[in-house]
Amino acid sequence: MLTICDTHVLIFWQDDPIRLSIKAKTALEKGLQAKSLACLDISFWEIAMLMHSGRLRDDISSTQYMNDLRLVLSLTVLPITPEIATLSQQDFFNHNDPADRLIAATAIHHKAPLISADKKLKNIELLTVIW
Repeated sequence: MLTICDTHVLIFWQDDPIRLSIKAKTALEKGLQAKSLACLDISFWEIAMLMHSGRLRDDISSTQYMNDLRLVLSLTVLPITPEIATLSQQDFFNHNDPADRLIAATAIHHKAPLISADKKLKNIELLTVIW
């Protein structure tokens, strides 16, 4: 079974692991061992934007940063499908961030837990959030 990682979880793992909760670290370690960690392709877009704006490291290229994440965590990168895009627009989403809606919809679609500190996502009944 896949475990989906929210974008900030990938960044915390790479740059500031102390920010991860114990539950999140445990889920990441188990997922790493099982090679079952995944992220949505839009997470790479978010990381590229953060790096371009100077809000993330500047000692490495964004391409290298993302490739390192993908390789070190053995990430499966999931695409936005028509089903996920449609699911992300359902009324039960109380989140205005389109990327977060897509990430959560991906976890719901795959019946996978989502590692995320996002408090708004914890209130979605169909979503299992690990933090």
